[in-house]
Amino acid sequence: MCGKCNDPTHQDIQTAELTADSPASEILLHDRRQWLKTGATLSAGAAGASLLGMSGSAMAAASGSQDGAASVVRAYGATEEKGSIKPMTIERRAVGPQDVMIEILYAGICHSDIHAINGDWGSPALPIVPGHEIVGRVSAVGNNVTRFKKGDIAGVGCMVDSCGECEHCSNNREQICKNGTTFTYGAPDKVSGGHTYGGYSKRIVVKEHFAVNVPKSMDLSRVAPIMCAGITTFSPMNHWDLKKDQKVGVIGIGGLGHMAVKLGIARGAKVTAFTTSPSKVETIKEMGVEEVVLWDDQEAMERLNQSFDLMIAAVPTTFEIQPFMNLLKVDSTFVNVGDLGTLGGISGMQLAFMRHRLAGSMIGGMKETQEVVNFCAEHNVLPDVEIIKPSEINNAITRVQDKDVKFRFVIDMQAV
Repeated sequence: MCGKCNDPTHQDIQTAELTADSPASEILLHDRRQWLKTGATLSAGAAGASLLGMSGSAMAAASGSQDGAASVVRAYGATEEKGSIKPMTIERRAVGPQDVMIEILYAGICHSDIHAINGDWGSPALPIVPGHEIVGRVSAVGNNVTRFKKGDIAGVGCMVDSCGECEHCSNNREQICKNGTTFTYGAPDKVSGGHTYGGYSKRIVVKEHFAVNVPKSMDLSRVAPIMCAGITTFSPMNHWDLKKDQKVGVIGIGGLGHMAVKLGIARGAKVTAFTTSPSKVETIKEMGVEEVVLWDDQEAMERLNQSFDLMIAAVPTTFEIQPFMNLLKVDSTFVNVGDLGTLGGISGMQLAFMRHRLAGSMIGGMKETQEVVNFCAEHNVLPDVEIIKPSEINNAITRVQDKDVKFRFVIDMQAV
C-alpha cells in the first residue's frame, strides 16, 4: 500500500521492491505523482527519457506501443561493469519512414554479451542492455518500408545501422562500414542519441535494411541464435567455399560451434568436432558428425595430422592454436571466429612450410544474414536451445561460463 495516498493498488516508489518479474508498468508508474512533483527522470543512460517531457503516447506505451509511437519498454541490463542483469526501462524511438517496430519474442544469450558486460573488450556504455540475437513480430512499419508488414516475423542480429555509402556497405559488408557500424547494443546511436540497447527487451525499432525476413514456418523459439551464431559460422564457409565431401574441423562446440557443425553437415561436408567437454560427446555425435575428438586425445590428434580442408575455431577465449593448425592439409585455412584477444602459440615455420593461412571472420553483411536464414529454413537447420525466463538470465550467464549449456540459452521475452 502506498504510504502517501493509501491506495492499496500500488506502493511508494521509494519502498517498492522490484524483481525480475515485476511488470513494466510497475517500474515506470510507481507513484508517478511524486516523480512529476520532483521532476525526476527515468534514467536509461544518455538516452533516458524525461517523464516531464515525455509525450502522452510514450507514457501510454510503457506496456504497449500506439501505432509506432515512441515508447518506454521493459528491458533487462546491467548498470555497472561486471554487474548482474536487472529489470529496467528504456525508451525506444518512434517509427521513422524506413523503420520497423518489432515486438521481441525471443532473444539469445551470446558469449559476446558476457564479454561486453564484463568489459573484456573495453568498458561498456552503461546501462548496458545486451542481446543481438533477436526474433519478433512486426507491430508497425514506416511509410517507405517495402519488405515488411504488420504481423510479419523479423530477425535482428549484431548491427542496426551503417553509412550505406562506403565501399564496404556498397558490397554488402555493412559489418565493417568504413564510417562506423552501429552495433545492436552499446554503440553510439546515430538516430536517437545516447547508445543503443539490445534484445533483452520487449521491443526494438530498426531500419528496415537491418532486419531480416523470417519464415513463419520456422520454430521461432529456435531462430534467434541464427542471427549471430548462425551467420558467424556460415560466412566463413561461404568465403572459403566449403564444398560437399570436404573435411572441416570445428573447434569448441558451444553456441557458435554447434551451429558450425550443423551448417557444415547441411552443406554436405564431413565434419569433425573438437571439444573439451566429455559430457557433450554423445549429443554432438547425434548431430551427424564423422568424429568427436577431445582436445587431450593425443592419439587422435596425431592420426588426423594434415587431413582437413578447413578448420573453424569457435572458442571464446585464448588457446594454443598450433596443434590444430597441424591438422590442416597443405594450402588450407584456419579461421578464428571466437577469441578476439591475442592469438597464441603459432609457429611461423609451420605456416611457411605448409603454406597455411590463419584468418579471422566475424558476422556477415545483411545480404548474407538473409541467406543463412533462408538456408536454415530450407535445410531445417536450427540450434539446440534451452528456453529461459528473463528472471533466469543471471543463472544462465553463469552456466555459459561453466560450459553448462547444450547449446544456446534463449530468453522468452513474451514472459516479460
